Amino acid sequence: MIILREPAQVRGLVLLDKKRENFVMLAFALAVFFLIITPGPGVLSTAGVGSAFGYNAGIRYVIGLFIGTNLVCLAVITGLAAALFSLPVIRIILFSLSTAYLFYLAARIAFAGAKISFIEAQKRPGIGAGILLQLINPKAYAVNTALFTSFLFAPDNFLFETGTKLIIMNMIWIPLHLIWLAAGVRLHRLNLSATTQRRINIAMALSLVIVVILAVGSVFAEFSGITL
Repeated sequence: MIILREPAQVRGLVLLDKKRENFVMLAFALAVFFLIITPGPGVLSTAGVGSAFGYNAGIRYVIGLFIGTNLVCLAVITGLAAALFSLPVIRIILFSLSTAYLFYLAARIAFAGAKISFIEAQKRPGIGAGILLQLINPKAYAVNTALFTSFLFAPDNFLFETGTKLIIMNMIWIPLHLIWLAAGVRLHRLNLSATTQRRINIAMALSLVIVVILAVGSVFAEFSGITL
């Protein structure tokens, strides 16, 4: 027996689906916003580079982070990340590299106010440094996998949903990182004393170190079967 729906019923169902789609898209946007604005390696290092080296170096670094972020998204979308992370050794290697790199970056930020040779202008973090941070950061893959495999507002149209998510993410990602960079640059332009600038750089660096310690703790808990 075939049941024919009245036009009003059909319109009601379409409207209901549209409301659900908009709600899920809004939820996705909020999730992206809070994930990015919360202090993490990307935004903290952006503020640190801006504070220690100024706007031009910070912009180059943010461009690198942007490219790296979208490369990670591409890896997640195509399934490459899932294939790689199915091998525990790959995850351990990437986590070790990202941890070591963040400690290295924290050290460069902390000592930016000192006359140390390895932080001269030609050694400032640039586009390559930003790309590298994202590509070797397992958290970036985990977060993007969660975002792209949930919040399904158009499950029957993969290209539309994926493309829309990428647009939403970048529309939120870009201004938030520029805000963090501006905050760091503002500190850089206040013409603070060398002692104060050094203290700010050290505080930025310590913030990065805390993020690394928390990440190490979460991985240790995972492999130990402990829930934090």
